[in-house]
Amino acid sequence: MIVEGKVSGITKFGAFVDLENGKTGMVHISEVAPTYVNDIKEHLKEGQTVKVKILNIGEDGKISLSIKKALPQEPKQHRQNRGFSSGNNRTRKVSSYEWQAPKAPESSSFEDMLSKFKQTSDEKISNLKRANESRRGSSRRGNSQK
Repeated sequence: MIVEGKVSGITKFGAFVDLENGKTGMVHISEVAPTYVNDIKEHLKEGQTVKVKILNIGEDGKISLSIKKALPQEPKQHRQNRGFSSGNNRTRKVSSYEWQAPKAPESSSFEDMLSKFKQTSDEKISNLKRANESRRGSSRRGNSQK
């Protein structure tokens, strides 16, 4: 259910919102915006009216809210780029989300990729074993000389 409420308090981990029914709920910082939120005060101010979606009402009466889930849903195919242009200026935000097709893997088959992964993995394990054996060997020599 989506309702309106007024921000009554802000902490570093979220915001408290007074709802129409006289109850108070909390919006966790991860539920404030569809993008990463470092400082919640850049997105909300005390006294601000916001639309929130009620996520959960716990047995203890605590109400979990979300502002980002109360926003109109963007089409799923537009979620990949998250508002940044695909041009050279990577810090410029664009008003609409742009869709980019996933990059096709090189013309390798699954078996080729699996074989390459296995080979790399075997090499790493071999290097770790050699490093462990050289450490053990040096500590044994050190003990025998004492």
